[in-house]
Amino acid sequence: MIESEQVIRLSCFATVMMAMALLEMLIPRRVLLLSRWKRWTSNLSITLINTLAVRIIFPTAAVGVALYAQVNSLGILNVTSLPMWASVIISIIFLDFVIYLQHVMFHALPLFWRIHRMHHVDLDFDVTTGIRFHPLEIVMSLFIKFAAIILMGTPAVSVIIFEVLLNATSLFNHGNIKLPGLLDRVLRWLMVTPDMHRVHHSDIPNETNSNFGFNLSVWDRLMGTYREQPKLGQTGMHIGIQSIRDEKDCVSLTGMLALPLINTDDDYPINRIS
Repeated sequence: MIESEQVIRLSCFATVMMAMALLEMLIPRRVLLLSRWKRWTSNLSITLINTLAVRIIFPTAAVGVALYAQVNSLGILNVTSLPMWASVIISIIFLDFVIYLQHVMFHALPLFWRIHRMHHVDLDFDVTTGIRFHPLEIVMSLFIKFAAIILMGTPAVSVIIFEVLLNATSLFNHGNIKLPGLLDRVLRWLMVTPDMHRVHHSDIPNETNSNFGFNLSVWDRLMGTYREQPKLGQTGMHIGIQSIRDEKDCVSLTGMLALPLINTDDDYPINRIS
């Protein structure tokens, strides 16, 4: 199952990535400030590093943890008699809520923010922003996900479905694409759209600290973190973090990896209001 999971995830990732890259050329939402070649080289390189690190350090990853929990009857769903379809739906919704809470935590705790801000200092916003995360964040996220899987007793098939959905929606909602207004408004009631998530990448702190969802949009509405539009509009807003604008920190691979060590005045952003 683990080998199949890797093939499924890679196939879906490549398909969605290529589709979004094509749409960004056909229906772009914003004019990009920097060379796509320069940014994509670094963003894809960090993704490759993360993928290799996870496969080396955690070869069975989340699916292996789910199988272990099932064999040892760990977690809520492994000691109940719910039908599989119900367990799958509950698990996917639960994991999505955990990812939402994790995202809020990475903004709320200063140490976690230092690591997570690598995702935010990208000076442009496109499909590759959705896969640009510091290796330390990837490892920390895995442990949180492992704990959630064991607590819920998530079936392995649910983990595969959720991982595919999370990767696909992250690529989608970071896309530099312009959806028709009506379609965007309808989709927002179920899922996070590019216009909705782009607000989260505004350099205005109280906009950065909104729209934390990656997949389902309901969590932001229920938890009071939903913001419909940025103050300066989708094409007028500034992407990134106000205190970190140097390309060597925001774009170069070495600068991105060293970013947690840089001291700025944004170390506790969720408490900042502007």
